Amino acid sequence: MSTTNVLPPLSNFLADDQFSKAQLLALIDLAINIKKHPADYSQALAGKSVAMIFEKPSLRTHVSFDMGINKLGGHALYLGQQNGKLGERERVSDYAKNLSCFADVIVARVFSHKSIQVLAEHASIPVINALCDVYHPCQALADFVTLSENFPDLSQVKLAYVGDGNNVSNSLMLMAAILAVDFTLLCPEGHEPQADIIEKTKQLAQESGSKFSLTNDIDAIGKQDVIYTDTWISMGDEDANNKAEILAKFAPYQVNHALMAKAQANMLLHCQPAHLEEEITTELFDSELSKVFQQAENRMWAQNAVLVTLLAH
Repeated sequence: MSTTNVLPPLSNFLADDQFSKAQLLALIDLAINIKKHPADYSQALAGKSVAMIFEKPSLRTHVSFDMGINKLGGHALYLGQQNGKLGERERVSDYAKNLSCFADVIVARVFSHKSIQVLAEHASIPVINALCDVYHPCQALADFVTLSENFPDLSQVKLAYVGDGNNVSNSLMLMAAILAVDFTLLCPEGHEPQADIIEKTKQLAQESGSKFSLTNDIDAIGKQDVIYTDTWISMGDEDANNKAEILAKFAPYQVNHALMAKAQANMLLHCQPAHLEEEITTELFDSELSKVFQQAENRMWAQNAVLVTLLAH
C-alpha cells in the first residue's frame, strides 16, 4: 500500500475550521489516489473495525462509508435509530468509552454537534463527523475532491452557494476559505449561517488571501465557475406548517439554467437528496453541467482518505 500522501497527523475529523490547508490538500490528493488505485489500499484497514452511529436516516453517507470501509479491507458495524437518540439511553461519554473497547474508529451522523464533541472527548479512538447540525465536513471534502478533478488549480475557482445557510454551506465556506477558494454565499434574508461561522470564514479567508462574499441579492451573484445548492427544507422538517411560506420566500433563489447563464457558470453541484423543481430544476439537475453523481461517488473516496490517514498514525 502506498503511503506517500498520508501526511497530516489527524486525531479526529470533526469540524472544517480545525484543518490546515496542507492537511486538506493531502486528503484531497490521497482521495484521488485511492480512487485511481483502489487495489493499492485494499488492505489498508485489514483487521480494523468501524462503529457507525446513525441518529438520522441516510443513503449516501451510510452506503459510502460501509462500502468504502469494505474496499479498504475493514469491517463496518451500523448502529441505527433503534438505539435511540444519543444521551437518552445512556450518557454519550459512556457510549464513546464502550465503543472504544471494541472499534478502531467511530463514525457519527448525529443531530447535535455537542454529541460529536462529547464522543471525541471521551473516546480513545478517532471520531469522524459524518454530519451534525453545524458541520458536514465529509461532504465538503468530497466536494473539493470533485472540484480538483475538474479544475487544475483550486485557487482559481470561483464557487457560489445559493440557498439556505445550513451545515453543508458552513462546511463548504470554511473549507473554501482555508483552501483559498473565492466563495459567494447567497441566502434569503433571515436564513444566513450563524454569526460565529461567518466570522470564522472571514478570518480564514483573510489569512488565505481568498474572497468571501455574503449577500441576500440573487442579482449580485457575479461571475462564478461553479454553483452549489441544497434543499431548502431540512431533513425532518418536510411536513412543517410553514412549508409553503418557505418555498415562496426561496423561489427567487432556485438554481436553473438562467442563473447558470447569468453567472457564466459551467458546473452544478448538489449534495442530494434534491427536491426537484424547488431549489433546482429537473432539467439542470439532469444536464451535462451537473456533477452531482461524481460528487456522490467522491464521498466514498474522500472518507476513505480520512480513514486511511487517521489509522496511519
